[in-house]
Amino acid sequence: MISRRGALGLLGGLAGSALLPAATLGAPVSARPPRLRPGDTVGLVAPASAVTLPEERDRALHWIRGMGLVPRLGAHTEDRHGYLAGTDADRAADLNAMFADPEIRAIFAVRGGWGSARILPLLDWPAIRANPKLLIGYSDTTALHCAIATRCGFPTLHAPNAASSWEKTSWDSLWRIAFAADVPVLGGAAVEQAVGRPARTLVEGTARGRLLGGNLTILSTLMGTDWLPSFDGAILFLEDINEDPYRVDRMLQQLGLAGVMDRVSGVVFGQCTRCDLRDPDYAGFTLDDVLNQHLGDLRVPVVTGFNTGHVRSQLALPIGVPVELDAEARTLRMLEPAVA
Repeated sequence: MISRRGALGLLGGLAGSALLPAATLGAPVSARPPRLRPGDTVGLVAPASAVTLPEERDRALHWIRGMGLVPRLGAHTEDRHGYLAGTDADRAADLNAMFADPEIRAIFAVRGGWGSARILPLLDWPAIRANPKLLIGYSDTTALHCAIATRCGFPTLHAPNAASSWEKTSWDSLWRIAFAADVPVLGGAAVEQAVGRPARTLVEGTARGRLLGGNLTILSTLMGTDWLPSFDGAILFLEDINEDPYRVDRMLQQLGLAGVMDRVSGVVFGQCTRCDLRDPDYAGFTLDDVLNQHLGDLRVPVVTGFNTGHVRSQLALPIGVPVELDAEARTLRMLEPAVA
């Protein structure tokens, strides 16, 4: 058995079937994915963009082995079809196979990019629902997180992709949630100081709800579809990258017009990497201006600049798990374990 300290030492040394009819889905299931243990076999899949560099694949394998886990690559992980990691059917087949295989204890996305939404209709949702496993990844993987929350109801983890940088803050939060079945407090002043990214309380207060969300662009592309979960009473979290303020404005406006902001109990806006225009002659709204306009008047607690998104040392966040948002402390406290 590899201890948490031992696994962290290893880690530090490594630089389809048809959709279920809506009427049959019922309430979210109470089942939780199994916790991870050193020696467990986990699947690595590429549900979106192609893994074009061998170094990316190797980095993913090294990080997963450094966690004390045994990685198994999907059959089509290294395929390429245009800018995608193989055809839609092949990428869906890899994910279906990982959920169906009893030896696979969790599934990591190797990378994001674009393409996960394309495979949603091709996934075997009855089989996925019957075999709860942690799906771990972020960015474009948001489409899969949302779909699982909608169709299956079991928790997933918004966390670095397998080929991302797994530094101490990310690993520690993953370990506590996925290995120890803990209910940690995520975020706060100590983490902000450690990673050098202060968050901001926009609206004070505390609120409880199921944590839902992810990449803002991907969420906006799923609006009006059957793949988004209900946001009634949820704590909504968002992040993005390379989006000009007017684009963030447009997407937040879309969520507002769709009634999402009227239904949530709190909002956590994470990092929006390279989302402020650098043109010295730019005279429009800044990102903070846009966030103030859309979120500042909400009558629910709001935090911006939380440590999630396209940044190093981002926290692992449990999607679908009840949490408490303390806007003044800028923390998310898990109220239930994500795993059994």
